[in-house]
Amino acid sequence: MKPDPQESPAEKLRKLLGAGASPLSRLPKKDEQPQPQPQPNVENIQQKLPRANSKAQIPRASKPDTSTGLSASPKPTSVSKGSIFGPRFWTIASVISLTINGISLLALIIAGIMLLRFGLGVSDLLNMGNGLLGGLYTNFEKMDRASIQTNVAVDTTIPVKFDLQLNQTTNVVLSQDVTIQNALVTVNTGGLNITRANTTIVLPQGTTLPVVLNLTVPVDTTVPVTLNVPVDIPLSQTQLHEPFTGLQDVVRPFYCMINSGALNLSGEPVCK
Repeated sequence: MKPDPQESPAEKLRKLLGAGASPLSRLPKKDEQPQPQPQPNVENIQQKLPRANSKAQIPRASKPDTSTGLSASPKPTSVSKGSIFGPRFWTIASVISLTINGISLLALIIAGIMLLRFGLGVSDLLNMGNGLLGGLYTNFEKMDRASIQTNVAVDTTIPVKFDLQLNQTTNVVLSQDVTIQNALVTVNTGGLNITRANTTIVLPQGTTLPVVLNLTVPVDTTVPVTLNVPVDIPLSQTQLHEPFTGLQDVVRPFYCMINSGALNLSGEPVCK
């Protein structure tokens, strides 16, 4: 049946809804009982299920021990020390590394700003380093080869205590007249001869007599000492030699990096 082109849209809608029937007639009524749904076939479903192995044993669930009245609780998982301290260590190491890198970067930026401000080039920096390190090395070498030259003034008293032994011949001059009694005198003259006669002799003042001195003289006194003592102490022969050579060894690698042909005070190469 071909649709009539002259039909209105309302008539077309009625035909679609039920050929003129009311839509309310399609609603379910109270007296009508719902049709039962078809029940699934249980036998067909059991046949489709996989058959269980008769030999397989079903694991039995362990029963809790009720004799003590306590149920077994799961043990807490142990956490190793490495898992605790590992992240902290790496965090601290990262912070330290970032701090050092930041300081190094800041130092490089400051050095670059100074170079740009003063207009210094690489050659100027090398010359400055050569002069600085060369001056340090040369001065340390001069200090090791130097010597202390001065005069030490001595002004003191020295105690003197000893026994002086005397045993020698000397001449003694009489300071006054000396009388010698009961002296044996021998006189030989032209008319008088006296042999070993006892007499008294008077030696006048100023008479020189040869005598022999044999005695011990104790000496106990102090002697004043005032003098200038010249002193010349080479530092290479003192305990300062080791620190001076150590400073040269510290500066030498950096000095050789800038000037590989450097010479010392003796004209010998520094970089061997």
